[in-house]
Amino acid sequence: MQGNRACALAALHAGMRFFAGYPITPSSEIADFLAAELPRCGGSFIQMEDEIASMGAVIGASLAGVKAMTATSGPGFSLKQELIGYAALCEIPCVIVNVQRGGPSTGLPTSPAQADVMQSKWGSHGDYPMVVLCPSSVAETYELTINAFNLSEMLRTPVVLLSDEIVGHLYEKITLPGEPDIVLTERKLPGPCPAGKYHPYDTDSMSDVPVIPNVGTGFHCHITGLIHDGAGFPTRDPAEVTSLLERLHSKIESRKRSICLVERREVDDARVVLCSFGASVRSCFQVVREGRSQGLEIGGINLKTVWPFPDFVFKELPANVETVLVCEMNRGQLKGEVERVSCGRYRVVGLNKCSGTMITPQEIESALEGLL
Repeated sequence: MQGNRACALAALHAGMRFFAGYPITPSSEIADFLAAELPRCGGSFIQMEDEIASMGAVIGASLAGVKAMTATSGPGFSLKQELIGYAALCEIPCVIVNVQRGGPSTGLPTSPAQADVMQSKWGSHGDYPMVVLCPSSVAETYELTINAFNLSEMLRTPVVLLSDEIVGHLYEKITLPGEPDIVLTERKLPGPCPAGKYHPYDTDSMSDVPVIPNVGTGFHCHITGLIHDGAGFPTRDPAEVTSLLERLHSKIESRKRSICLVERREVDDARVVLCSFGASVRSCFQVVREGRSQGLEIGGINLKTVWPFPDFVFKELPANVETVLVCEMNRGQLKGEVERVSCGRYRVVGLNKCSGTMITPQEIESALEGLL
């Protein structure tokens, strides 16, 4: 199965029944598949006039109670940013797939890159948190797409699936789970409440995630892009402003260890650890396999979650680790995060490539020569 098709199929299996998007390389296979399959599942597919309209339609569908998704690549992801920030503030569940390509601007439409890491967290203005998942294989694409919907519904927040051209167009054999084996999370909805007593954004000691009703189900619910109080209406009260923004962050940061998915290989006794995400993981793990067979003390880390950044992984590396080699198809976006949390305990070195071609095992092996 192709990576993009696995993403689309997983979205259907996760219960997604609304897709709005605009064709853009290298994500178009997702829209193509869903245009045919969503109507057969009782869902709706809409090709919108542009990317910001697509994001607006997804937000509207989600507010009405439908699991919703859009898919794009770099230039389209840029256009969606204003409404991604809106969804984060208004706590609207949705999934945004970004199959990365070379940039900036129109860049390299059919070539791979991993340069949208920082944009996926900081792309919209203001202070808001993001959950961003990165698959490195077709199987992970399927797994993480379902996980993206579950996290989005549980936390009432937009979640980004940050794929890339290699993984999106890759064909691999995968084993699909049976329907009973797919665990899904559904958003909580309010029960009966006396008229005028319901505040959609109120939270309590039991949960820091609000229970917001679906539009049209009999509740008065005000949705605004302005900073709002518990009733959903605009406020400038400093205490309420601070409380809202702190809660948006804490509902994700407090669950960091369960949100962050990390795969470790041969790290416990390694002197050098190769760290990567997405397609670059494939080359890293090949080098780890071959190096171990030759007696090299190397290990590998696959970051399936890049935001929130799994800083605990790097703070808890064994004392024998001397160097972390961060491999990424950009100018070093993730390397800076690893340096920040390393606290000088080990060297952090970057292997960076932004030529529109994949990082090869041979290039990693060359970089290792001066580190072991």
